[in-house]
Amino acid sequence: MDPTNTRPHVVIVGGGIAGLAAAFFLRDEAVRVTVLEGAPRLGGKLSVSEIAGVAVDEGAEALLITRPEGTGLIAEAGLGGDRVEPGTTSSAIWTLGAIRPLPRRQFMGVPSDVAELATSGVLTGEGVARARQDLVLPPTARDGDVAVAAYVGARFGAEVVDRLVDPLLGGVYAGRSADLSFDATLPALSAASRRYRSLAEAARSLLPAPDGDQGGTPATGTRSGGSVFTTLAGGLGALPSYLAKASGAEIRTSSMARELSRGSAGLGGWRLTVGSAAAEEHVAADAVILAVPARPAARLLAEVPDASAAVTALTQISYASMAIVTLAYPRPAFPGAGLAALGWSGYLVPAVDGRAVKAVTFSTVKWPHLAFATARAGSPLEIVRCSVGRIGEEAVLQRADDDLAALAAAEFAEATGVRGAPVASRVTRWGGALPQYTVGHLDRVASIRAAVASQPGLAVCGAAYDGVGIPACVATARAAVSQVMTFLTGRP
Repeated sequence: MDPTNTRPHVVIVGGGIAGLAAAFFLRDEAVRVTVLEGAPRLGGKLSVSEIAGVAVDEGAEALLITRPEGTGLIAEAGLGGDRVEPGTTSSAIWTLGAIRPLPRRQFMGVPSDVAELATSGVLTGEGVARARQDLVLPPTARDGDVAVAAYVGARFGAEVVDRLVDPLLGGVYAGRSADLSFDATLPALSAASRRYRSLAEAARSLLPAPDGDQGGTPATGTRSGGSVFTTLAGGLGALPSYLAKASGAEIRTSSMARELSRGSAGLGGWRLTVGSAAAEEHVAADAVILAVPARPAARLLAEVPDASAAVTALTQISYASMAIVTLAYPRPAFPGAGLAALGWSGYLVPAVDGRAVKAVTFSTVKWPHLAFATARAGSPLEIVRCSVGRIGEEAVLQRADDDLAALAAAEFAEATGVRGAPVASRVTRWGGALPQYTVGHLDRVASIRAAVASQPGLAVCGAAYDGVGIPACVATARAAVSQVMTFLTGRP
């Protein structure tokens, strides 16, 4: 008898970063692991491919080092030596007809220094005057969770919301601050705002002390002593294949799990129906980890007894679609000494300004190793990534690839003055990629977790719950592994 077949069987549904991290964390446990991924490839929103002969990420391109889960996973996977740091992460805002420096003393767009805000040029004079009122207004009462725009707008006015907070949150969630939860998307600031009358004072309490050129904020990507971001030399999109191999799990792509039910006699604790109705397969499992987005998780839980609360809450989590348009230009196409001369690693675009592109990353400025790679591949190039699509703007994503690339290039040229067309372009579409943490999100997550915890040997993980970044997804994966292992080791 194969001794592995006597081990408890853990099935992970979903081969994105959360599912693969869960499989990796199970590698030293006395269990057999199978990963079921419905798509033809692994990785979810992590993918890398070449443009102009250089490997550039198509999805997530960096992770925060201020949370240890992401860098810890990379180190455990033996990839610590492949980490690279950015050259610069100073961000700007393209608004009111110019690219303007993002105020340094702010927390996700919420200013802590109104005097600095006034000199940035990001707001009109009327907007600055309204923002100053935060310093004298009485406390803003709130009962429970509120939308970010409602609370920040009550303190600083609409312009701070429209030209600072909305583009920064839009870069993370592709959502609108009018809908996003203050408690879920800005938990530290939400908590601090209960201790201070002024929201600027609350933001200031979360920032490092001013220290000249070493200062920074979570939005600029800098901190005292260096950047808060890192990536892999071969792109973060290379991480999934490393995790899959190192996990030792059985990896099955193009294997869509359609149904989940309690197992009958001889089939273990759970039974998954995999594949089409014409050629379905039943997979028995002692424990199951659902590492898929909210709607697929809800469909799988629909037939599970006593899981209706989780199903209801999961169906209330909506998702935004987006696209990444990657463009490559000859360095001489830019005025002066190329993109680096601008002094930023990219810029954000407020939705209120009516542009299709919401954010642009100067990849060869932000990541010097990419600039060196373009030089090795031939003539030096500048590579930029344009993020297109906010929730409610799905129409722009219906354009053909060539049309979408041309639109992004035209807006980029208007902002930077680049001359001529790009020498290469790539359009990567991410349909339903980013969960929306709308008002009440934390209550929904609590309801989901309570319902799932009542199911022996079942756990959930992924971007739908505690954060959309890689470290947050990895943290949910580790928690899910702990949950199922506690169940498995506690069985008679």
